[in-house]
Amino acid sequence: MSSALFSALSGLQAHESWITVIGNNLANASTPGFKSSRALFSDQFSQTLRYASLPSGSLGGRNPMQVGLGVQLADIGRNMDQGVLASTGRTFDLALNGRGFFQVTDGINTLYTRVGTFGLDATSRLVDQRTGFRVIGLDGQPIDLDTTSLFPPAETDAVSFAGNLPAVVEGPLAQVMTTSSGLKDGTPATISSAAGPYAVPVGSTYTFELVVNGGAPQTVSVTNTGAGVDATDVVAAINALSNSGVVASVTGSNEVQIDTLKTGAASTIKILPGSTGSDLASTIGIATSLVKGTETVATATTDLNSLTSNQTDYVSGDTIDISGLDSDGTPVSATFTYGAGSDGTTVADLLAFIDNLYPNSTATLDATTGQIQLTSDTTGQTSMSITINDNAGSGSTNWSTHAFTVTTPGTGPDTATTSIEVFDQAGVAHTVSFAYQRQDDGSWDVTASIPSSEGTVLSGTVSGLVFNDDGSIASLPSSSSISIQFNGQSSPQSLTLDFGTPGLFDGVTQLGGAASVFADNQDGFGVGELSNMSVNSNGDIQGFYTNGQIRVLGSIGVASFVNDSGLREIGNNLWAETPNSGIRTVSQGSQGKAGAVVGGALESSNVAIAEEFVRLIEAQRGFQANARVISTTNDVLAELNNLL
Repeated sequence: MSSALFSALSGLQAHESWITVIGNNLANASTPGFKSSRALFSDQFSQTLRYASLPSGSLGGRNPMQVGLGVQLADIGRNMDQGVLASTGRTFDLALNGRGFFQVTDGINTLYTRVGTFGLDATSRLVDQRTGFRVIGLDGQPIDLDTTSLFPPAETDAVSFAGNLPAVVEGPLAQVMTTSSGLKDGTPATISSAAGPYAVPVGSTYTFELVVNGGAPQTVSVTNTGAGVDATDVVAAINALSNSGVVASVTGSNEVQIDTLKTGAASTIKILPGSTGSDLASTIGIATSLVKGTETVATATTDLNSLTSNQTDYVSGDTIDISGLDSDGTPVSATFTYGAGSDGTTVADLLAFIDNLYPNSTATLDATTGQIQLTSDTTGQTSMSITINDNAGSGSTNWSTHAFTVTTPGTGPDTATTSIEVFDQAGVAHTVSFAYQRQDDGSWDVTASIPSSEGTVLSGTVSGLVFNDDGSIASLPSSSSISIQFNGQSSPQSLTLDFGTPGLFDGVTQLGGAASVFADNQDGFGVGELSNMSVNSNGDIQGFYTNGQIRVLGSIGVASFVNDSGLREIGNNLWAETPNSGIRTVSQGSQGKAGAVVGGALESSNVAIAEEFVRLIEAQRGFQANARVISTTNDVLAELNNLL
């Protein structure tokens, strides 16, 4: 009977260990990067009561007869499967989508983690914020980020052009520049609920799905904790969504109103009902049909924030750059400041600002199309140009959809003019204008000019730009280089002009339309300061500078092992190598066995709570069964004692 007691005892011990493993899994169900464990049992020794025998004569063979002597905990294995990635929005919260580990060091040992809760310390070193351990880069060294150095400027070496040179010019006419598309006055998509309060039972959670502008559904959830559910509770739940694209408010008689942040016909709201019995949409009386915004041609009184091309609302102090050339060739450059106490807030205010900025031209708004027109006050050839771009501030409008093009060229020689900012060696910006003029033989000359206050054009004309009958370039000038002496520079600066490829339409063309040629790119830039950082899927830490340039400040190495399960946990979501973890390889993210680095996210625990509860029931039943064996054996022994 003692063997039964000891077998049951081993069963109690094994199942107790299993419950411990399950308890640890459940305790870490919310621990980022945690990898769950499983307990594996195996039987122990067996007592052989009869050995196996061969068949002989008329007797057949017999199998061995054995009695098992219990169970033992054979292994506790790790489940290294990928956990769900949860977005955090922090630049240096990093996760791995796939295999691999980040590397950190305490100055002596190299340790590994799946949880990239990293950040910068006071000396711009990348550290694990949980432990203070330094993060190791791709080169095997701790990562130090240069966050203070400026990005040096680069002088402009080349300017490229695109757009059209007119095949035919009619006149005499005053030159007119018109936006490529009209301004539209838009309203947001709006939807409202019935008046609150709402019948959500105490302790219940009701939901509906919010789909904005055709995007992914977002869950709106409201719980009655005992204080009831009112319109303010629903509004708070909607406004708590991240980047939802809508704003909710309480209106009327305690009603919920939802408005899209963007305006126009492309702005939509769609409410999808929640689960039956907990549908928040029907409970608050909000429609589930698609709701769209509206748009009409903008008028002078339309606010700039109501334009359908507005992407982010302007606030007081935001600025819009307006630059170009007046019809008499005078450079124009000024900043329109948004605000009631500044330059204004409406289309009329912007038109008045442009009109005042261009003393030799008149800015108007076409009431039928909503297009802004800038018309020269005199007929004849002009060099007028205008560009509108957002400058400083949080607001932004897609002004590129309202780019100005010449719709009525002035009479005189067939010309077109454009301008662009170029940079000298010190990173100082200079506005260079380029005038295209058709010659008697049908070719075009291009002449560069700059204000005398900024320098002198030493060699500024290139000749011989010829077009085919279909409007593509036939031949390029023999020399497409100009030379400018900028003030403050000791030597002239050479600029190469790129007009496109002969036989193709990838640059300047000559078609039967208005002049729209423009300088679309230049390769220089001014000095820049670090404005932002991000981490890409390779683990490169990219610095974004105010001059539009990007620099790799460091690279995070991803360590991979032959046997991930062979690593040893040491706490704090850290792992250490063991003899059975195998060879370590370090690479960039998304290379070889290494997973992709995901910035602004953390990996969640891979514990499956439902599965753990099922296993917990199994372990409990196993423990109870072994305890019952001990109880039964004890009863049998007691009965034997009673026979004495």
